[in-house]
Amino acid sequence: MMYEQQQQQQVTITAMSRNKGDDHRSRSSGRSRPRRSSRDEEEKVMIGVMDFSGMSLNSLPISSLNLAAVSKLDLSNNNLQSIPESLTARLLNVVTLDVHSNQLKYLPNSIGCLSKLKSLNVAGNLLQTLPKTIENCKSLEELNANFNRLTMLPDTIGFELVALKKLSVNSNKLILLPQSTSHLTSLRVLDARLNCLRCLPEDMENLINLEVLNVSQNFQYLETLPYSIGLLLSLIELDVSYNKIKYLPNSIGCLRKLQKLSVEGNPLVSPPMDVFEQSLQVVKEYLCEKMKAGQSPQKKRSWVRKLVKYATFNGKIINSGGSRRGGSWEEEEIIVSEYRSIDGLTSPRYTGMSSLGRLFSPGNMGMLSPRRLFSSRSYKQH
Repeated sequence: MMYEQQQQQQVTITAMSRNKGDDHRSRSSGRSRPRRSSRDEEEKVMIGVMDFSGMSLNSLPISSLNLAAVSKLDLSNNNLQSIPESLTARLLNVVTLDVHSNQLKYLPNSIGCLSKLKSLNVAGNLLQTLPKTIENCKSLEELNANFNRLTMLPDTIGFELVALKKLSVNSNKLILLPQSTSHLTSLRVLDARLNCLRCLPEDMENLINLEVLNVSQNFQYLETLPYSIGLLLSLIELDVSYNKIKYLPNSIGCLRKLQKLSVEGNPLVSPPMDVFEQSLQVVKEYLCEKMKAGQSPQKKRSWVRKLVKYATFNGKIINSGGSRRGGSWEEEEIIVSEYRSIDGLTSPRYTGMSSLGRLFSPGNMGMLSPRRLFSSRSYKQH
């Protein structure tokens, strides 16, 4: 009991001393301060920072903290096993919350009350799941959950965290990323290396701002990449090293902004390694040529058939001799004679409708006719 009282006193004194230190530095600078109104003073309090990192805390003295005045709370590098529900419920104005390197096994459900939260760091804990209520943090821009024991993410996380720009979930036990991940239209960085991923979401075309994708070191689990990866037209870096990938999708040849491609540690058959030894440009040209020639190991790609059908690609779909089932051929082959740019899919005009499933739905066909959508004014031919 006495130890806890001493610990509580230590936390309070530390926070006060840091605030006093800031005041002292302001006075020692010799600059005169203008007289502030009560409103200015209130705004100053509202941007307060509380730093309790590295203090070997086992619990938090929440009764002595004015949490409503906190915009940044750092509880990292302690021994916390839980965060009280009542604590997060009172962090009404927090923008940054850092609890990395503790012993947390779960996050409180009240974390969903943090409507202003932009940065959440829960790395280096013992988390197996994230609470579904995290989807209520609509302002969240950065989520770091590296080095935990996550086996899954909330199913609808991608539909709700519309402001998320960076998602880091490396060094966990994730088997897959939820399908909704492909709807994170603001996402710029996705780091999912060192997991147990067996596949990526098929429909990745909505990730129109994604610049960095790292799914390396999933070792014996990740064997294929979705063909829709070729629609990530903002992609600059792609790291798929140390997996079991034999064939890179030909669509990667469409990634004009791609500057870095890491594929080492894979049993690659296509492109062959002698192509990679030349340059990235040679790799992209090789894949583009294969796309034009229709020499793909995987014939059934619904989104490619749609692009051919609606003239994004000049080409035709032919039946390759498969059996007929339900009035349609079971196997089809796409013959592409000429490739056209698909940059228009990521233009601001179509940002909210970039999913091909929605784009060509019956409800949109009247407003977005193929002739209007894929007119020569929207697309430049190679």
